[in-house]
Amino acid sequence: MISEQSNSASDRRGFFAGVLSIIIGGVVSIFPFAAGLAVFLDPIRRREKTGRGLIRVASLSSLPSDGSPKYFPVIASRRDAWNHYPSSPIGAVYLRRIPESEVQAFNVACPHAGCFVGYQKSQDHFLCPCHNSRFALNGHIDDKNSPSPRGMDELDVEIRNDEEIWVNFQTFQPGKEEKIPSA
Repeated sequence: MISEQSNSASDRRGFFAGVLSIIIGGVVSIFPFAAGLAVFLDPIRRREKTGRGLIRVASLSSLPSDGSPKYFPVIASRRDAWNHYPSSPIGAVYLRRIPESEVQAFNVACPHAGCFVGYQKSQDHFLCPCHNSRFALNGHIDDKNSPSPRGMDELDVEIRNDEEIWVNFQTFQPGKEEKIPSA
């Protein structure tokens, strides 16, 4: 009888010791797991802000003096959650000389659906190939039947050192009547 009681008590002690070791092991292993997870998710927490500011796009000498638009890629460094790209295309613009403010810039993305708008030199207007939205050289809608809800998105331009063209490049939500910056 005594051996059965000591055997039962020993089994209970072994059971509680096993449960206690599992709990302690679980608590101790949570800390390295949580630290590793925090390191893994840190780049997502530190995302780049959407506003890039002014980006050097071209020089004044590269623009035609007759006011016709010219296509330029916008190259800048960008960062996604885990990678840094020091020089990569982030979009494109059309630049043109105009007498009133020297240079005008338009985002090449159509405000209707985001397709790239092309310049039709023979007809002297911009045309979106996706849904035939047509825009005048000043960016306004050139066709009353155009599906685009607004004219081309004009961007702020700054001339530096009397030669460098800097553009405040940003994208806007397509399909909306008002210019809402994309997130």
